[in-house]
Amino acid sequence: MQYGVFIFPTDSSIRPAELAVEAEARGFESLWVAEHSHIPLSRRSPYPGGGDLPKMYYDVMDPFVALATAAQATRRIRLGTGICLVTQRDPIQTAKQVASLDQLSDGRFVFGVGAGWNLEEMEDHGTDPSTRFALMRERVEAMREIWTRSKPEYHGKHVDFPPMMTWPKPVQERLPVLVGGGWPHGARRAARWGDGWMPVSYDIEDPAATRRELDALLAEHERTPAEVPISVVLAQAHWPPQAERLAAYAAAGVERVVLGLPAAGRETVLPLLDGFAGLMGEVGA
Repeated sequence: MQYGVFIFPTDSSIRPAELAVEAEARGFESLWVAEHSHIPLSRRSPYPGGGDLPKMYYDVMDPFVALATAAQATRRIRLGTGICLVTQRDPIQTAKQVASLDQLSDGRFVFGVGAGWNLEEMEDHGTDPSTRFALMRERVEAMREIWTRSKPEYHGKHVDFPPMMTWPKPVQERLPVLVGGGWPHGARRAARWGDGWMPVSYDIEDPAATRRELDALLAEHERTPAEVPISVVLAQAHWPPQAERLAAYAAAGVERVVLGLPAAGRETVLPLLDGFAGLMGEVGA
């Protein structure tokens, strides 16, 4: 099992490039960053974590800019969005940003995607919340066409464009798209069209049972577990990380566990990285 770290990079947190260097030096496989374009003052949509919305949601940097700085400072660590709100982004421009980052990182980018929970935020981008999941799928399909064809075109209900030419293309022949979301709906979307499923840990309290249920979903779509691996983001409810929980994930065949870091400075983050690295060594693969 591989281990990644996750952060909301802000103007007061450790810089993404420095965090990537430090995580790579400690043997972490990946670095993941969050995305929110803005937070509307209307708070109609409740925060999924409960209580007040943390300030880091208002302050988080653009993920592609943050990861580009990390790419230039490192050589091995994979770089991912966890998750990119593709329902709030133009697919043609986002496809270029993804391909550019994959080029600049020499093929180390992992594209975690989601439809989002903040209805007011997506409405400000012109997105109808009631159709956001269909929109997400079409935008990902359209981006895959852009990444893999010299003259891509796409004609769907929500995304429609005629033949075009656009470069660069990703380094990776099949750039991985991990689908965020809980059980069962997020898992079903991942089983249908994703290259992986990225749930939060409270969605898989019983890792072995979840593994069996996901495998059954994959069989319905004639896909294998190797085609749709699981990457678990450890929720605040399961903080601090426990070796027993991580071992249960490994036993269930989870490919990756992503451990969250606070949006804080290096004096807070680096000791936590050291603790995570020790735990990683204790649990092993």
